[in-house]
Amino acid sequence: MKVVIIDYNAGNITSVVFALERLGIKPTVSNNPETIQSADKVIFPGVGEASTTMNYLRQKKLDRIIPELKQPVLGICLGMQLMCNYSIEGNTPCLGVFDELIEQFPSANKVPHVGWNSLTNLKSPLFKDIPENSYVYFVHSYFADVSQYSIAESDYIKPFSAAMQKNNFYALQFHPERSGKVGELILKNFIEL
Repeated sequence: MKVVIIDYNAGNITSVVFALERLGIKPTVSNNPETIQSADKVIFPGVGEASTTMNYLRQKKLDRIIPELKQPVLGICLGMQLMCNYSIEGNTPCLGVFDELIEQFPSANKVPHVGWNSLTNLKSPLFKDIPENSYVYFVHSYFADVSQYSIAESDYIKPFSAAMQKNNFYALQFHPERSGKVGELILKNFIEL
């Protein structure tokens, strides 16, 4: 199986590579459109800033490639946010896979949201064998509201989408590669979709 991790100058790609290697998968890290399009599974991870990252995706023409992918695609953290229509961070038009706005948690509260938090309302094969209220690891200041696309929720200041799905596109606000056994099982479930 060919698993490609999209390389777009975002942080945290190495952690995802190591997490997949622990599952016995040797992923390819690439920003080449043909390599990405020919993958069996695509992972779009990231830690970074929305506008800078979208500029990079546009330069590499990946802003056109990613929304057209037909195989299962998994966005992680910034990857999930960039799959939405628009991010308040840097007033950034994004990829538009999900018709959602990325908002910022109110700064009067402790932001960013860092640490372990529970998942509720699990609704996808991505969460096969994952019990309700399992804990995963978050690091984010921006979020998508609970919506028609939500396949898992969490709560920090207010309920938000911990995971979303539309057709072949899956997205996680948390970091499965940093979420212990639960995160490992979610990645395994994605690979097995």
